Amino acid sequence: MDVLNEKLLIFAMVLTRISAFVLVVPVFSSQSVPVRIKAATALLLTIFFVLIKSPQAPAVDFSIVQITLVLAVEATYGLALGLIIALVFGTVGVFGRIVEREMGMTLAEIIDPMTGESSQPLSMLLEMLFILMFLAANGHHLFILTISKSYDVFASGTIPDIATLTTGVTEAGATMLIASLRLAAPILAAFLLLLVALAVMAKVSPEMNILFISLPMRVGMGLVMTMVFTPFINGFVSEFAQWMNKLLPL
Repeated sequence: MDVLNEKLLIFAMVLTRISAFVLVVPVFSSQSVPVRIKAATALLLTIFFVLIKSPQAPAVDFSIVQITLVLAVEATYGLALGLIIALVFGTVGVFGRIVEREMGMTLAEIIDPMTGESSQPLSMLLEMLFILMFLAANGHHLFILTISKSYDVFASGTIPDIATLTTGVTEAGATMLIASLRLAAPILAAFLLLLVALAVMAKVSPEMNILFISLPMRVGMGLVMTMVFTPFINGFVSEFAQWMNKLLPL
């Protein structure tokens, strides 16, 4: 293959990996971000990594089949790394949904501008706060660092280690559930105490309408406890970087 075709192949490979990464990574994958901004971000990052990392083109014939396979490999790397980050990033949203279920607000749905799907207001609010804290702490630099390290571990054109990537994705999913339950544990304990208190009230005063009383109490307690424990979400921003270092196969 001549020099021009080799340069075009290298550019296409880097662009494919970064585009697949931007497609699923949080913040950049949001529907509220214009497509032009996403395309410009992927293109600028591609030019940057082509110049900085200087990846090498694989020794393949310049045929449609082989080029398609090479680009598919690069897309696999980008999607897997982005999915791992997206799963851990969703911890705060799962935490909010757990609290809303205890508050009895599962039917309160609005359209999430980040995904374009229906979501609960409290979980969406917590996700927005976490995103602001994450960006304020220069967390987006972590995304760029992830792409940079991926070229040190997974060179362009190499056969993907599916087992390693799959393990990272599954561990990220397990981490999301464990971390969200850990964040929600104090609030779940408070709701358990509330249920015990309501049970005692039902025994002491059987004529009292416990269901009518419990609804505003559960909503009020959920809002108060969420407000009290919101500062702990800021601590999860630094912990998020630690999880990334453990889960990303880099």
